[in-house]
Amino acid sequence: MPKIIENVREQLLSEAKKQIAESGYAKTTIRSVAKACGLGTGTVYNYFPSKDMLIASVMAEDWKLCLQQLETYLSEEPEKIVQGIYGSLTEYMQKYHTLFCDSDAAKVYATMFSERHQQLRSQLANFVRPICDKATVPDKDFLAEWIAESLLTWTVAGKGIEEQYEIIKQLIK
Repeated sequence: MPKIIENVREQLLSEAKKQIAESGYAKTTIRSVAKACGLGTGTVYNYFPSKDMLIASVMAEDWKLCLQQLETYLSEEPEKIVQGIYGSLTEYMQKYHTLFCDSDAAKVYATMFSERHQQLRSQLANFVRPICDKATVPDKDFLAEWIAESLLTWTVAGKGIEEQYEIIKQLIK
């Protein structure tokens, strides 16, 4: 009789997240995750067709939580919205810092970077769009995309929110 294991997907995601943080991309394998969970390698493939899909799923779960957190800022003043986006981005980047700095991971994900970056910028622009409504620029959608891209770029570069918001404040007048 087959053994029934509760919450297999969640266990796999949790273990993969742990291994990525501790060992990096190259040392996190389907086999190592399966072994740590007490499962056969084939069981992991029932949930994730590849190591890259497993890791992408780990990151996607946290990104969904990040987006939920951003929704809580939508009724705030513009500065609070921008600070919320900055804080959430910073927290997410810190959580996956080892993966973002991993040269092995960069080689694998380079082909899809542009597509994912556009998707990320678009998601952030949806949160920025309400603060662009009062701006005097004619293309508020472009402004929202530009601010979202700037927040991404500046946050990755380690620029503080104060520096960023001073520029954004001039744009949303």
